[in-house]
Amino acid sequence: MEKLPELQIIGVLHGDISSHEDAPKNYTESERIGSLAIFPEFKEALDGIVAGQTIVVLFWLHQAARDILKVHPRGDMSKKLRGVFATRSPSRPNPIAISELTVIAIQGNRLEVSGLDILDGTPIVDIKKKIG
Repeated sequence: MEKLPELQIIGVLHGDISSHEDAPKNYTESERIGSLAIFPEFKEALDGIVAGQTIVVLFWLHQAARDILKVHPRGDMSKKLRGVFATRSPSRPNPIAISELTVIAIQGNRLEVSGLDILDGTPIVDIKKKIG
């Protein structure tokens, strides 16, 4: 098999969510603020990101379970089990989160953002400007 390129982590999230139980079940339910600390070698890639803008951030949920294929939506045991691909559960074979965040401020290679539902210390995979 041919060797594929490796995933490059570009930074780390810093916030006040320390456990899965403490995390909002969806970013639309969260007004939590934190910062995206982008590694210095990727600072130049932030050019064009401005305060007030909505960005889409991909996170590697390194603390999520990778062996769970079905969950009760929103952790509600009264709801029927569903496949993880039909939910926003962090538990899945390749746990990547896609979050829409609002940029509050930019200080060097740090973006202060709101709308977080991700655990402190989570690696950042990519940032994209929201289209539309």
